[in-house]
Amino acid sequence: MTYRKNTMPRFGQPLDKGDAELLGRDAADRAARALSLRSDKATPLHALPGLAAELGIGALYLKDEGHRLGLGSFKALGGAYALMVLVQREAARKLGRPVGIEELLSDEIREIAAAMTFACATDGNHGRSVAQGAQMMGARAVIFVHSGVSEARIAAIEAFGAEIVSVSGNYDDSVAEAARVARAEGWTILSDTSWPGYEEIPGLVMQGYTAMVKEILTALPHPPTHVFLQAGVGGFAAAVAGHLALEFGADRPHVTIVEPARAACIFDSARTGKPVTVAGQPPTVMAMLECYAPSLVALRILERVADGFMLIDEESAPAIMRRLSDPAEGDPPVVAGESGGAGLAGLLAALDDASVAAAIGLDAGSRVLAINTEGATDPALYTRIVGQSPEAVLERARP
Repeated sequence: MTYRKNTMPRFGQPLDKGDAELLGRDAADRAARALSLRSDKATPLHALPGLAAELGIGALYLKDEGHRLGLGSFKALGGAYALMVLVQREAARKLGRPVGIEELLSDEIREIAAAMTFACATDGNHGRSVAQGAQMMGARAVIFVHSGVSEARIAAIEAFGAEIVSVSGNYDDSVAEAARVARAEGWTILSDTSWPGYEEIPGLVMQGYTAMVKEILTALPHPPTHVFLQAGVGGFAAAVAGHLALEFGADRPHVTIVEPARAACIFDSARTGKPVTVAGQPPTVMAMLECYAPSLVALRILERVADGFMLIDEESAPAIMRRLSDPAEGDPPVVAGESGGAGLAGLLAALDDASVAAAIGLDAGSRVLAINTEGATDPALYTRIVGQSPEAVLERARP
């Protein structure tokens, strides 16, 4: 484990006005209203008193996005929400009048959506969200997948009627190819990462994630003192950390960003003080976090509101998957995918290093929040790692 305190020049400064509007309470309310059209329900927030006692902290809470609308990931929120907003805007332009959220599933709006094509690259979860949103709205989705995306995850995307385009190389190669083809075809690029000149749509994806933070704050008995957030390109981490900073101001929790050591684009960007594309490493088991270039809008937010950055090794992910599947007494079993438990793995790594734990103030009074960002989105791989099927683990959780 490697930990680095945030020393970036704008650390502690308020968010830019646009970013504050993007991630604030009003934005979270709008996202929640839009997502309610597909009967989205709050996912569980598990209290883990048994594990908290083992770790010597006051309380531990785990938001379980493995139950998100059957898609098994927090990303079910972002891509679908952004697509809904983009259809709403196009409908308002074509109809020459404001279009309310409540109209989005009407025949009139779906007819407009039918002429729209959305393209994105994915490690699996974002593509499922975009595909589901397109199916709901009646639009077309073309999803670009790189060679590391498993057949199970591709099949899950195709189940929503999306077209799949295979790309040689890694995630960043698929992002570039999706953008190239979309521009040539006149499609809408619906990426969850940003680059120079392309920030608005990834910002909408992040705004969708704030609906999850709203759920967390509603369910928590007390505000957290510490939050551990995994990062790929950084959009999820920035959305959560940014919303918490806006809600709590000077009393915001201490935020640690956790990445695989093999895909450390946020960590290296924080170390150098500027966006860094890291050299490709052997693939990480934390497949949804295998990103080598940060989202610029996410990094702009994280440099202000993330207190520190952490790298974890490859064994951390399988270890936390197994630990959650066979929990401490009094805790519910939780199905966490290879990337889902990375934030919680970061907490355990921090507590294993007394100097890091002391530096960030982890002690018997700490109330820690982590988020299981995905369930078993590749059930066969989950079973190989954990030694039992996700169905068997969840069966033990039933009363």
